[in-house]
Amino acid sequence: MDAIEALKTRRSIRAYTAAPVSREMIEKIVDCGRMAASARNLQPWEFVVVTERGKLQWLASIAQFGKHIGTAGACILVFCETSSRWYLEDGSAATQNMLVAAHALGLSTCWVDGDKKDYAETVRREAGAPERYKLVSMIPVGYPAESTQAPKRPLAEVLHWERF
Repeated sequence: MDAIEALKTRRSIRAYTAAPVSREMIEKIVDCGRMAASARNLQPWEFVVVTERGKLQWLASIAQFGKHIGTAGACILVFCETSSRWYLEDGSAATQNMLVAAHALGLSTCWVDGDKKDYAETVRREAGAPERYKLVSMIPVGYPAESTQAPKRPLAEVLHWERF
């Protein structure tokens, strides 16, 4: 799948089959995350991959909008060092890269928020991340057990030339 097709066809999926996701595929996805653009090329990110079923279910139990994490084959936790003024933008760029990479590999994901959530500090501690890191996002990854066709606004409705 080429990049344009992957970007145009990726959708958030919240139901996964029981099929495990290989370590090789997860490493490819995270590798794409680390290649994201970052302010001043600081690359403030670190990634923790959770695959143990009990830990996935625990994450699902505390994430307000992440109950589907419990059925995923893995969950990638995206942390960024807060000494970077742009940690949230950089972590978001890495997250988006991984969402698209997973889709290109035939897997499904759904961005689960982390930054500024009441569970972020608990997840950071449980993952063993140093205090200078913040949880930016959680990315459940799995084989899709559903499909969605969420409509997107037409280009003509959102594109403005020269002025809004």
